[in-house]
Amino acid sequence: MQYSHSIQLKDFLDKQIMRHNGPAFIQDDPISIPHGYSKQQDIEIAGFLAATLAWGQRKVIISKCRELLRMMDYAPYDFVVNHRAGDLKPLLKFKHRTFNATDMLYFIHFLRHYYRQHDSLEMAFMAGLAPEADSVELALIHFHRLFFSLPDCPERTRKHIATPARKATCKRLNMFLRWMVRQDGQGVDFGLWRGIKPKQLVCPCDVHVVRVGRQLGLIRRSNIDWQAALELTQNLKQLSPEDPVRYDFALFGLGINASS
Repeated sequence: MQYSHSIQLKDFLDKQIMRHNGPAFIQDDPISIPHGYSKQQDIEIAGFLAATLAWGQRKVIISKCRELLRMMDYAPYDFVVNHRAGDLKPLLKFKHRTFNATDMLYFIHFLRHYYRQHDSLEMAFMAGLAPEADSVELALIHFHRLFFSLPDCPERTRKHIATPARKATCKRLNMFLRWMVRQDGQGVDFGLWRGIKPKQLVCPCDVHVVRVGRQLGLIRRSNIDWQAALELTQNLKQLSPEDPVRYDFALFGLGINASS
């Protein structure tokens, strides 16, 4: 499936966005987890945790997220900020793939430290982002440094927060930022954050997105790394300069349909 003409490609992908970017998308996607909340801090925390755990089958991811939130009494912000030591005991049993209790306890520790000083997780990214920046690259690098700045950070937990400084695609963080930043009125992405611009977002490189991106000639780089994520996003900016990541819905939807 090769498209040489950008107008043809844009028309094709815009139709795919219309198919997938709507309320029906939510139920079977990890974004359903933060959609269970209305308070901004709950949405941020539930979204951040859901994005962090988003690898593997979507049904399993959603199930594990619900298990985790049940351990937090379905009140993530209140739990993070006000928990006592005994409240953490259920989390000692939590595990998803290579993410274990040690990692979970540090995530809670960081979030508590952070939210006791800030109202929104947005500033954890904004502090590293220049207004004129082309992408969120430096914001992600800053967030990684900030997240692991506490003195008792377990070394093993570093693998669960990616950074462009290590050439990672940062798929899960880019997905989380898409959820928080994009605002198109379709009811899927939240559009809670206004400091980061949609045009600065980088497309999440899910395996489905990468496969379809290659088929459409949007990714030519052999390695799937940060530069590949930038290459994909730059090509999508040719179709939508102000909101390139809107095409994540199209690429992901095409990939899911092809594999089902």
